[in-house]
Amino acid sequence: MSGPTILVADDDASVRLVISQTLAQEGYHVRATNTMSALWRWIQAGEGDLLITDVYMPDESIFDLLPQIRRTRPELPIIVISAQSTVLTAAMASDHGAYDYLPKPFDIDKLAETVRRALQKKPSRGQETTGRRAEKDEALPLIGRSKPMQSVYRVIARVMNNDLTVLIEGESGTGKDLAARAIHQLGKRKAGPFVPVSLAALQRDQVEDELFGGGRVDRGRRRGKVSEADGGSLFLDEVGDMPLEAQTRLVRFLQDGRFATSGDDLDVRIIASTKHDLRSLVDQGLFREDLYYRLNVVALQLPPLRERKEDIPDLASAFLVRAKKEGLPEKQLDKSAYDLLVAYDWPGNVRELENVIRRLSALSPEPVISAREVERELRSSTRAVAGEREFEAEIEALLSRHFISALSADPDKDPDGGQIYQTVIEQVERPLIKLALAATSGNKVRAAALLGLNRNTLRSKINGLGVGGDD
Repeated sequence: MSGPTILVADDDASVRLVISQTLAQEGYHVRATNTMSALWRWIQAGEGDLLITDVYMPDESIFDLLPQIRRTRPELPIIVISAQSTVLTAAMASDHGAYDYLPKPFDIDKLAETVRRALQKKPSRGQETTGRRAEKDEALPLIGRSKPMQSVYRVIARVMNNDLTVLIEGESGTGKDLAARAIHQLGKRKAGPFVPVSLAALQRDQVEDELFGGGRVDRGRRRGKVSEADGGSLFLDEVGDMPLEAQTRLVRFLQDGRFATSGDDLDVRIIASTKHDLRSLVDQGLFREDLYYRLNVVALQLPPLRERKEDIPDLASAFLVRAKKEGLPEKQLDKSAYDLLVAYDWPGNVRELENVIRRLSALSPEPVISAREVERELRSSTRAVAGEREFEAEIEALLSRHFISALSADPDKDPDGGQIYQTVIEQVERPLIKLALAATSGNKVRAAALLGLNRNTLRSKINGLGVGGDD
């Protein structure tokens, strides 16, 4: 007896042949076509136990047909395959109720396994689909067609329409904030607020008030970011930098969706990001283990740019378009210039690439950017990165000498009576505040803005450190 019938729709004859032969060997009966019209006739006739389809066919897009398929055959599992491999393609497939999305080229064994799983778990009848209007690639929050990025897109597609907490991991500059926005903007919470909180930019004593509210505004408490995100998504950027005291409050909130200062019931989806190894921070006692497990429900790993170099030409081209929209001169890159960009390791990841392209757009005198100009700009970028690393090494050396000196005074006693952290911070703060005051001619308001500090906080530090300045 013949096994389940698989319908295959693809305009590439070689793809149809490979899929048909593979699935036939698995015991399935396969019907393949290169038109949506033929596929629609089969579906109307009740044929097929599962559909494998490309996105674009000579006569129609599957996304135009899927609403009709869902109304006619809501139980039919659908696997979408496509060479148009963007986060939007994955999102649209998921949004239309597809069981899974596989980018081309795909592993044929993986496809066979996906078919087996889909036949075992058919979607329930009456499943509603919202549909989604297509957008241009340049409007997408994430760019790249490499295999590592396809994995990212698939995870986003699977989590965007549920409320699972997502932990986005990756180096600085990989686009963790863009991935968070994609999850929100493409999902069911897109009508609600997306509230980002940059935890790395906050002082330790500001984190709790920023998240949960504090102070008095118009005789009431200032709303915190958690409250502002009600009905939408709260993005905790660089959650590994959150102090332990604030972590405790966040754990309580994640437990029941409430926080003690207001007693409000809130509907908030949590998306967090980190460049740190949180598991390592847990082992060091710097991050709560219970918070780690509450945040790490779904892990999304963003690859560094050096691991997806095939995406660099598309990224560079998109950044040139973006620069033009921002008012910079229209520019192009010649072939050898692209080759240099691909060969570079990009320690600053996508953010560094975007900055390089923006500078080239602004400074290049010719409409076509040459390899020589790119080489010069990359040398400058390399020196900047090296300068940052040199500065970090100098600071580490200074701290090391201070630490060793404190220890040598009494090896059996904690350095500085257990206050070495505070001592070092004060030693760094004093010259930093002096420089900020000098740069603003002693104006404390402007200096506070320059340092990213509250004016009252700066006044308190000036008094404590004995540094002067004018209001």
